[in-house]
Amino acid sequence: MDSRPENAVNGLKPTISVYSEYLSNRISSCFPAAASYLSKFSNFYRGNSSGTSKRRRRKTCLPLPFPSSSPESSMVVCEASKVVGVLEDIMECIFLNMHYIQKNLEYWQSKAQGSNAKKAYFMICERGPYAFFNGTVQLISDCVGEGSGVQHTYCLASSYISERINFLSSLRYHLATFLAQIYMKVDKAGEELVKDPEKSLSSLLVDMNDLFLKLEASIGHFHAVRQQSSSVDDSYSFPLIFEKLPEVNQEGSQWTDCEITDAINLIYQNMNRLNRYLASIVTIHRKPRRVTRYWIPYTCGIVGISICSLWLLRHSSLVGSSDIDNWIREAKESTVSFWNDHVEQPLISIRDDLFYTFRKRHKGAMEPEEVQLTADSLHRMLQAFTEQTKGDKAPPNATDQEMLEIVMMRYEKELMHPIQNLFGGELSRALLIQVQKLKLDIEEAMLELDQILRANEINFAILAALPAFFLSLLVIMLVRAWFKQDKKAEGRGRVARIQRRLLIVEVERKIMQLESYKDQGQEKDAQCMLGLALYYLDRLYCAVEGHARATGEWISLRQDIIDLAKPDLQTAHKLRITSRMERIYDCLLPLPIRQ
Repeated sequence: MDSRPENAVNGLKPTISVYSEYLSNRISSCFPAAASYLSKFSNFYRGNSSGTSKRRRRKTCLPLPFPSSSPESSMVVCEASKVVGVLEDIMECIFLNMHYIQKNLEYWQSKAQGSNAKKAYFMICERGPYAFFNGTVQLISDCVGEGSGVQHTYCLASSYISERINFLSSLRYHLATFLAQIYMKVDKAGEELVKDPEKSLSSLLVDMNDLFLKLEASIGHFHAVRQQSSSVDDSYSFPLIFEKLPEVNQEGSQWTDCEITDAINLIYQNMNRLNRYLASIVTIHRKPRRVTRYWIPYTCGIVGISICSLWLLRHSSLVGSSDIDNWIREAKESTVSFWNDHVEQPLISIRDDLFYTFRKRHKGAMEPEEVQLTADSLHRMLQAFTEQTKGDKAPPNATDQEMLEIVMMRYEKELMHPIQNLFGGELSRALLIQVQKLKLDIEEAMLELDQILRANEINFAILAALPAFFLSLLVIMLVRAWFKQDKKAEGRGRVARIQRRLLIVEVERKIMQLESYKDQGQEKDAQCMLGLALYYLDRLYCAVEGHARATGEWISLRQDIIDLAKPDLQTAHKLRITSRMERIYDCLLPLPIRQ
């Protein structure tokens, strides 16, 4: 068995990128000498990186179920830090691979729910130029020959998608079972570690090796299952074969440090083999890359850019034309003119309105002094008319309204003989008094209107600035959305909260299915449901940690997630926990509905 120094074990880290593993496998199969060189370089890197930095992990991960309530258990876990690191790397490896499988599985499931027309479009137009050419030729030949080309395309698309769904579902099933078995072993070994640490560590390493061998028996046959009618365009280049611990190590009751190191190295070798194998088979069944799915729009864009480039070249100075220079100059002048007319001048006008409004208030269209002069003149006219009509002096406390009533009564009497009284009576004088009253009413109305306009000058200035304000607000929102990238469950928006609540729904569903399979005695399916529940709990754990720390809820929420992951906790208690999580924690509450 390959022996490495202890610091190499601490520096080992699981392969995160399945693409790098797949590429390494391809190089190994095509160029053995290059593969040997890469292996030596990888070993050298592992041996030297541990001295300068710690093992890099994901930002966060679902904790292992080790006991942490007593000082003795904490001391034991510290002593077994190498084995704990191995277990954490195994869990992280399985979580990452399951997430990669889950993303591809969700893509194919969404395609399976589409209509036949969408499936046919995918088969012909979203699998690259080669598939487009072959699919078009096959469709035309089927339509000309048998007349059922469209139906044949529908059946081919359904078979193509179903095959990938079945394969990825089966692979996820075995990985989830493997994850559940590891978690249950660690949960069981946690109590034994406190009682007998030395024997429990060796027993735990043996159990991990046995679980890898069981996983090999479960998914190692995938390379030989490919049927002749399969739509997979590639074959699996190597079978999954794990290394096995020597019998002498398995029988010993107490291991030396060298034997523990060798066992850890063997587990890392098996984990790397698992990564390479999963990278190889999942890449064959993965969803098409974005450039493959959208190759038609990309091709049209490239053709359009090429045509535009040729057109610009014809009008550029490279061929002796000054059209582009003229267009640039005109565009610059238009931009400057637009800035001056629609941005700078309106802003200057708004600034003047804001700063000089109160200085201009004394320059109104009608002043109170002018209105008071008109009112005093009318009062004297009414008083003189009343004294002349009644023949005695008007009361000092008589109001304008009372004296105006006397004028109107005299005016009605004079209208009985209008022509006679116009020249010899008081009719003309009564008319002039009414004109003066009308003038007073108009001046008062103008004064009130002027006061209203003066009071709302600042409002009109703000109203003039609203378009620029809304435009700035829109730009800020777009920039914020661009930097925030609120798409996944880790975000802060409405969509992210919905994704986190859906993770809780998936956890509840898997817990209920786990209980159902236990009641039916289907132990293997129950382990798969436990593994899937652990996977969704890990995603929830990663998604809520930052938000819960910001609100001070993390300690309580973390404990609830750990309790949900416990295999022996009753289902009813777990469902109460999920219900409480949806109602209590701020990062899991739905945002209020916009009106």
